[in-house]
Amino acid sequence: MRIVVLAVPGGGKTTIMRYVQMKKPDVTIVNFGDYMFKAARELYGVKDRDEMRKKIPPEDYIKLQEIAAREISNIPGDVLIDTHASIKMGRGYYPGLPDDVVKLMKPHYLILFEFNPNIVLSRRMKDMGGVRTGRDMETPEEIEQQQQINRLFAVAAANAARAVLRIVDLRFPEKHPYEHAEVGAEEILKILRTE
Repeated sequence: MRIVVLAVPGGGKTTIMRYVQMKKPDVTIVNFGDYMFKAARELYGVKDRDEMRKKIPPEDYIKLQEIAAREISNIPGDVLIDTHASIKMGRGYYPGLPDDVVKLMKPHYLILFEFNPNIVLSRRMKDMGGVRTGRDMETPEEIEQQQQINRLFAVAAANAARAVLRIVDLRFPEKHPYEHAEVGAEEILKILRTE
């Protein structure tokens, strides 16, 4: 089964998927952006993923998405695909899963996680000195706007792929560290158990 896992950058979806893998070690986690970056590095000489979204024009970006989708669709077993419903580019939002791309991926489910924008902002601040240097700073209002855009793009992608869309609200205050990751992982595990 293929499940596309969506959230705004810095929301915590990668951590959620790690929690899934701890409980179900045979699940394969793939990062859509990693597959795109590999192709972008080879075809366009980009140095990092943030440069990829800033420097590659949309008409070339779609080629990278198609290359990644084809490769991912051939992975057997239970696969979680870590990606974004929308990509902030220049003056607007670009669909992370255009119709032809999501059809190539053949997902059974799309699961969209939503978070308190202030929590996302604090997680991004931690990233500034770490793994994701070069990430743009945004206000909580801009993060919330992207979450609303994500809903629209996720609905369109689920429709195009004829996949089930599940939206999970993780805006509640955590009672203990990583509670959002635990709850999010359980939502994915429920889907994997029912199929």
